[in-house]
Amino acid sequence: MFEFLFKYRPAVFEQGDFAFGARWPLVVILVLGAAIAAAALRGYGAAPGRSSPRDRLVLRGLRVAILVALVFFLLRPMLVVNAAVSQRNFVGVLVDDSRSMRVADHDGASRADIVRAMLDDRQGALLTSLRERFQVRLFRFGRGAERVDDLSRLTFDANETRLADALDGARRELESVPVSGLVLLTDGADNANVPLADMLLSLRARSVPVFAVGVGAERFDRDIEVRRVETSRSVLKGSTLVASVLVRQRGFGGAAVPLVVEDEGRVVGRSQVILPVGDEAGVVKVRVQLDQAGPRALTFRIPLQPGEQVTQNNGQGALVRVRDGREKILYVEGEPRYEMRFIRAAVEADSNLQLVALQRTAENKFLRLNVDGPAELVGGFPRSRAELFQYRAVILGSIEAGFFGKDQLAMLADFVGTRGGGLLFLGGRRAFAEGGYAGTALADVMPVVIEGTAATGDEPAFVSDLAATLTPGGLGAAVTQVVTERDTIGRQGKGAPTVAEKWGSLPAVTSVNRIRRVKPGAVTLIAGRQARPLRQGLPAEAAGYEQPLLVYQRYGRGLAVALPVQDSWTWRMGAGIEVEDATFERFWRQMLRWITSEVPGRVTIATTADQANPRSPVTLRAEVVDSAFTRLNDAQVVAHVVNAAGDRRDVPLDWTVDRDGEYQGTFTPDGAGIHSIRVEAVSKSGGSASDSAYVRVAERDDEFVDAEMRASVLKRIADETGGRFYTPARARSLAADVALSRRGVTVVNEMDLWDMPINFLLLVLLLGAEWGCRKYRGLA
Repeated sequence: MFEFLFKYRPAVFEQGDFAFGARWPLVVILVLGAAIAAAALRGYGAAPGRSSPRDRLVLRGLRVAILVALVFFLLRPMLVVNAAVSQRNFVGVLVDDSRSMRVADHDGASRADIVRAMLDDRQGALLTSLRERFQVRLFRFGRGAERVDDLSRLTFDANETRLADALDGARRELESVPVSGLVLLTDGADNANVPLADMLLSLRARSVPVFAVGVGAERFDRDIEVRRVETSRSVLKGSTLVASVLVRQRGFGGAAVPLVVEDEGRVVGRSQVILPVGDEAGVVKVRVQLDQAGPRALTFRIPLQPGEQVTQNNGQGALVRVRDGREKILYVEGEPRYEMRFIRAAVEADSNLQLVALQRTAENKFLRLNVDGPAELVGGFPRSRAELFQYRAVILGSIEAGFFGKDQLAMLADFVGTRGGGLLFLGGRRAFAEGGYAGTALADVMPVVIEGTAATGDEPAFVSDLAATLTPGGLGAAVTQVVTERDTIGRQGKGAPTVAEKWGSLPAVTSVNRIRRVKPGAVTLIAGRQARPLRQGLPAEAAGYEQPLLVYQRYGRGLAVALPVQDSWTWRMGAGIEVEDATFERFWRQMLRWITSEVPGRVTIATTADQANPRSPVTLRAEVVDSAFTRLNDAQVVAHVVNAAGDRRDVPLDWTVDRDGEYQGTFTPDGAGIHSIRVEAVSKSGGSASDSAYVRVAERDDEFVDAEMRASVLKRIADETGGRFYTPARARSLAADVALSRRGVTVVNEMDLWDMPINFLLLVLLLGAEWGCRKYRGLA
């Protein structure tokens, strides 16, 4: 309709420059028009009949509008358009050859079928129209752009889509010839995790417009998609792993579906989840018990539901390294009390935990338990970084800040922030503010705000009996998972209690540390609420007193946890606890695993991803420090990579220069399966350290994640480069639009506007309106 009324397509008006082409002088035309208008106005001024002054004003306005339109047409308005010279310019056509193009979301036809139809040899097809005007170069792309001679090379089996690399590769290929633009046929499913901004800036600077054709549905009707799995990449053997699974649905909002966790085909976890309602993705939690050491290739999947449009996006994998090491933890206690005794008993049988105890029995006298040798802790608490940093975590019991020197307090803060260790603060009469920690280096590390001065005397100034309640954050935390599928305690055939029910049934514990606030960014996992009236002889407290029982925060590279409770052993010895109840033991084993789970060693290896497609480069980054955790820039670092077949190769890692202690290298996997990576670092002093990691190499289904056609991405590419965005149904004009891009070898065309049909209709409308008014008022 627009082209019928205005003679040309909208793209012509967008690309053209407005001008007048009249041969008569402009002054002559304006003077002639003014004279005719003056005569008309005088004629209406003396008009007879029933006309009023307002009628005569309207008639004058209509007559002037008619004369202005005629003068405008006499000036011969036109568009000056730079059009590409036929067959003198090149156009690159980039076809998405990835697996997502196999999705059949258009009346049973796949996206690949639609692309083939647009590129066949029939008259009016996109490729035919382009070849009538340009020299066409055909590319297919997945990981990068590859020149092809014909459509038979399209296989639609690439397992990655990198739009930035593809566009940049095609531009480089056509750099030596005049280019009118690039045509991009894709669903926009870019999964390179690389910002497009730099590539778009480069195309804009080189005046290369991109004309994007979005293939596929912008929204599926019915589909369930497991988009991402977030979980720890390394855990200790026997730990409970809690994974956060990001799920999005279309047409299944509120449905209850099973979420199954498999380890190489063996089901190791299952949870019934309610799918989120609405367009936004939701997070669901699932827990897995990992009792087998080594790399575990876990798959999180939702079984295929009836009517789903995409069948390949219902699962995601995660590679988890299950360590069978022995984590060394230092527990410092300022006085003999039941808490240490029961905690030690809870973890004593755990072969993966070594709890070293340092208990003060008298002034400058200590009891050392579970040490490795007679020299360990012989002088009391460590006085050097190397001595302290050998531990993976530290637990501070009821021991006052004055026990430590200023340097030792600063060293403990560095143990968390620099070394990346875990630090657990327990409650007690000499802990937190009551222990004089306010204003010390550890006050910044604590996840809670401590206020007030140190307590005096042996009797606490505050006591509260608190019942535990899980917070929403605590429901999905690994440390609180004290219920197993085999638990049937007290359920009378109803099955195991939920985690929240179990915590709610535990007896109240005692806190002698008044904690009013947690720090911004800290997370409360277990909240405590006053369980019974406060004890006599102590300051009155408002009814319903609450304080956190378990709270944590990240501090630097490490983890700081507060458990302001002096008798968690009540969860083992309370009157209502049955003999076979293992809640206390599970809690403390999970606690010690948690605070040591992500503690780095002297060498820490990380990969760009724990799963990779075959033939996709994998980048290795290693961080190397000495025994005091000072970063080393002069180490010799080598990665020993062993594939699934047992073949080994050595990959040297070089210092990155821009970051102290960081080394980097790259290798390309040469086969499917799990590749083990062991990095060894040797310092100039001769000291050595190592770390291990794993990468699973297999064909991934990333192409089917977020597989709806991403119109917003393609519109951005087109807009920022000076091109246009199309759907297949509107791509007929694409070739003509490319010809108007003003790029390459062009010729100037003058396109008249005075003879547009809309002009004739305007004159008829104005003349009809004038005649109608005159007829109505008796002037005709």
